[in-house]
Amino acid sequence: MLRSKADTLLLVLDFAGTYIFAIEGGMAAAHGHLDLFGAMVLAFVTALGGGIIRDLLIGAVPPNSIRNWRYGAIAFFGAATAFFFHSLVQEVPASLLTLLDAAGLSLFAVAGAEKALEYEIHPFIAILMGGVTGVGGGTIRDLLLAEVPTVLRADVYATAALAGAGIVILGLRLKLPRTPVTIAGGTVCFLLRMVSVWLHWSLPTVK
Repeated sequence: MLRSKADTLLLVLDFAGTYIFAIEGGMAAAHGHLDLFGAMVLAFVTALGGGIIRDLLIGAVPPNSIRNWRYGAIAFFGAATAFFFHSLVQEVPASLLTLLDAAGLSLFAVAGAEKALEYEIHPFIAILMGGVTGVGGGTIRDLLLAEVPTVLRADVYATAALAGAGIVILGLRLKLPRTPVTIAGGTVCFLLRMVSVWLHWSLPTVK
């Protein structure tokens, strides 16, 4: 029963993150003046690209996003939301969009780290897989739009994902209850990302 609840939590996190990132991909397509097909492609890669890369790297093949049709359906629904209701989505304050992005990053980072650990990946690499899950899709999206990936220029973006994933891996290795550990990891990632935006934190750059 406990295992079933843990699996359900992981699935819910995946679905929620997928929808949030799919909307982001659809909005990026609208801003880039792409057509509906372009919006679907960008939403799909933004929402699922990181998870697919992670699954390929840890040997979970075919990737769950390909085996489970619901992931693709959620991604396309997010794209349709952003495309057909673009005028409404545009009215959403930038601060709320940043908040949603941080939420999606957190959900994917903790879910990705947990899945990597389930496949008996070394804890250090599992943390990296959490980061890849969180930022991989957005990186592919930016490359398709011929832009410098957000992960390479945003204030404490990938770092927040790695921190959240690290909390999850540490807690699970210490045999702490999975649900509180997952919430703690996601919260750390979310707060670190939001605080870094508010206070304009950034990592050192080359002068």
